[in-house]
Amino acid sequence: MDVIFNCPKCEQELAVDSAGAGTEIPCPSCGEPLVIPEPELVSNRPGLDSPAGAPRVEVNPINPIASSAAAKVQMNLRVPVRQTPTESLIEKPLPPLEVAAKETDKRIRIKTIKHTDCIEVGRDRFDEVVSDFLLKIGETNMISLTTIVYTHLDIGTQKLLQDFGVLIVYRG
Repeated sequence: MDVIFNCPKCEQELAVDSAGAGTEIPCPSCGEPLVIPEPELVSNRPGLDSPAGAPRVEVNPINPIASSAAAKVQMNLRVPVRQTPTESLIEKPLPPLEVAAKETDKRIRIKTIKHTDCIEVGRDRFDEVVSDFLLKIGETNMISLTTIVYTHLDIGTQKLLQDFGVLIVYRG
């Protein structure tokens, strides 16, 4: 049978098997050490038959399932107490591009810079061109910068060649 009693410090109601009467356990709510009381019958007139401040003790009939070996798993649970507000585990996603476009007076634009377009007389100016364009639009107006790989037909050799570039989405 179960003994139901309250913690004298935090008033947390606890239910413990009467076989543990007399043993000391920590309160799962506040950690205060408690001694499991002996089972007693509940008085018919609460507050009148028991002295003031005495712990309330109830005796419940034996539940065959609760007294089985499988149900005798001891669980000592601690309730976490936090002094600061907990952090959000789920971050709010960024608004879609359509919403971002409506919230500003500037329009969303796309610029593709291909590597082959930045080669001048054997000199590779890809990094310079990309850097100059990013400086021109400004960091606050840039929405995304995505690398791309594409295939194109080389006119001189008539072969398909792979090359790279960047796709820049910005407000402008």
